[in-house]
Amino acid sequence: MSTTIFRCLLLSLAIVHGSSYADSARQQDQLSLIQRQLDTFEHLATRAEVASTAEPDDRYRFDYPRLIQDIQRIRKGVRNYLSPSRAQPREPDELVGDYRLDAPIAEPSP
Repeated sequence: MSTTIFRCLLLSLAIVHGSSYADSARQQDQLSLIQRQLDTFEHLATRAEVASTAEPDDRYRFDYPRLIQDIQRIRKGVRNYLSPSRAQPREPDELVGDYRLDAPIAEPSP
């Protein structure tokens, strides 16, 4: 009887360990997908920045460099999670999230 219980316990542990490995593999796949999407987002933001034309009378413009920095910061955090360099997690950098720049006030021409 105790052998049967021991076998059931081993089978249960194997199933739990296998399912946690599957979750971990699934999570790694999802995070790898996020990394590829971040690459796409950064590429699109860079293209949009190059294509944007700032008019001198625009009051606001989009802050593409700040957006690209935040994308890189997120990518770095995901990369550090996927292949940590040390055991203890570090304090994450704070995202800015405000991508609107006030245009400088144009000086009146003499």
